[in-house]
Amino acid sequence: MKLEVIVTGRETATRPAPLLLVHGAWHGAWCWQEHFAPAFAAAGYAVYALSLRGHGGSEGRERLRWLRIADYVADVATVAATLPVAPILIGHSMGGLVAQKYLERHPAPAAVLLASVPTAGATGAALRVLRHHPVQFAKINARLSLYPVVETVALAHEYLFSPTTPPERVAAVQPQLQDESYRAFLDMMTSLPRPKRVAAPVLVLGAADDGIFAPREVEATARAYHTAATLYPGMGHNLMLDAGWERVAADIVAWLTARGL
Repeated sequence: MKLEVIVTGRETATRPAPLLLVHGAWHGAWCWQEHFAPAFAAAGYAVYALSLRGHGGSEGRERLRWLRIADYVADVATVAATLPVAPILIGHSMGGLVAQKYLERHPAPAAVLLASVPTAGATGAALRVLRHHPVQFAKINARLSLYPVVETVALAHEYLFSPTTPPERVAAVQPQLQDESYRAFLDMMTSLPRPKRVAAPVLVLGAADDGIFAPREVEATARAYHTAATLYPGMGHNLMLDAGWERVAADIVAWLTARGL
């Protein structure tokens, strides 16, 4: 399986552990390249942004519908094994679940969960789609496709960005979004994380205006990892692309620096 990995920056004496960025549903490695990857590289990190199989420039698009979270975890393990030392994981949304499942079996210096699938799973998010957009929910199950959630600029704005995000910003991102595995969608509700198996320190970040995961779910995830969540006001689910991303990136670097990473 050929996987797209976009590399930015390089390891330095003060930042020997690389960052491995794991995107969420509908995205690819491209979502990190505008802001987060260069910001982290400027802070001295080697940054590896992975496109999970079936996403971005990676192989497997023809099998996307039936890919599982376990397949994505295997992709992270494959890339991590090629790095000189165990990477720090930064997982967004579905990628946060992938990171959590990876950490159950693999060591890491630290991990950051960014608007992640909560430890209780994505059932709450699915029910909110059903309640607010029953037609889109019907399309998901009729087509065995998660794309109906973000298939228009208006829907992408509602679920991925803050209400205050300029429409032109959303319009620039939405055409880059792709379909997501229906099987992975089911796994997000049933293949729950097991925080007690995770030894790495975990930073939990969320968005106050997240259209997918509610702040209370982010806070519950933080409690499961014996920490407190940071919620960013005026920001939506795509913390790495919404206005205010600089605060998020700076907080990640500060947290890692405080741990000597």
